[in-house]
Amino acid sequence: MKKTLLIFSFISAISSYSQKVSVEINPTKYMNTITSNDLTKHLSIVASDSMEGRDTGSKGQKKAGEYLISQYKANKIPFPKGATSYYQKVPAAFLNAKHNENLPDSANIWAYIEGSEKPNEVIVVSAHYDHVGIKNGEVYNGADDDGSGTVALLEIAQAFEIAKSEGHGPKRSILFLHMTGEEHGLLGSSFYSQNPLFPLANTITDINIDMIGRHDEFHNDSSNYVYLIGSDYLSTDLYNICEDANKNFVHIKLDYKFNDRKDPNRFYYRSDHYNFAKNGIPSVFLFNGVHADYHKASDEVDKIEFEPLKKRAQLAFTIAWELANRENRPVVDKSGN
Repeated sequence: MKKTLLIFSFISAISSYSQKVSVEINPTKYMNTITSNDLTKHLSIVASDSMEGRDTGSKGQKKAGEYLISQYKANKIPFPKGATSYYQKVPAAFLNAKHNENLPDSANIWAYIEGSEKPNEVIVVSAHYDHVGIKNGEVYNGADDDGSGTVALLEIAQAFEIAKSEGHGPKRSILFLHMTGEEHGLLGSSFYSQNPLFPLANTITDINIDMIGRHDEFHNDSSNYVYLIGSDYLSTDLYNICEDANKNFVHIKLDYKFNDRKDPNRFYYRSDHYNFAKNGIPSVFLFNGVHADYHKASDEVDKIEFEPLKKRAQLAFTIAWELANRENRPVVDKSGN
């Protein structure tokens, strides 16, 4: 009997050790699957003239969405449980309710990796895939806004799927959410927050990526930075997770210039994370700042700085990795105001 107990204790100890090792898997290998070459390949398609500027509900935006879905299918990343396709349809009636711009039906696009231990807790990684279309015969390709964030999502999702295929899938579920209608007033994220596939109470964080492929006038000497906005508005834990992910793996400058609540640009309120944050969900916005080509036809792929884009995408991945695998969800300990 004693011998049996000893063996059982030994097996239990080994099992416990294995679980701890699993939690502490270093994400560097998977982070490094996010490459400049892949980002270039995807963005050269998503922000090409053939996508006609990806205006909300347009033929070009639908074509861009089809490309995104083709990549998720190629990487064997499914649409979410509870959904019937990769689309969350957003009806024209909703898109035109506040400001009737005669927008047609559109859709958010979602993909999903289910968590192995806490599947009901969900991390959202978001970016908007719409832009402003064609104006006066010129195609506004929006390579940075937000082609850069759109293709970052593809690469982050692929990195998680590679980890999963090697037995290191996330413990919490991850929803990769490409929003429509951001340029017309955060409409896609507003629709999702009002019609969530997963309860907002179970949504532990939104990591939102909008414009991460260029540098602004405050960083002409180096593009090795990213603005973080909102990480400490609701949760001290989220702020610390972002800081630690950068310190341990990516090593770029985290700039909090626009995190000031008194900042006149009010960037915190101008991208899709806000529709999560206003519902009490800890959210962080990764951003490179505006530049001379912002909302102009000159926001083209040949001006994207792919190495900084890669690093910023890797930072988003390592933040998501920690959130997905840590013992506890980030505590909401602040008001958000």
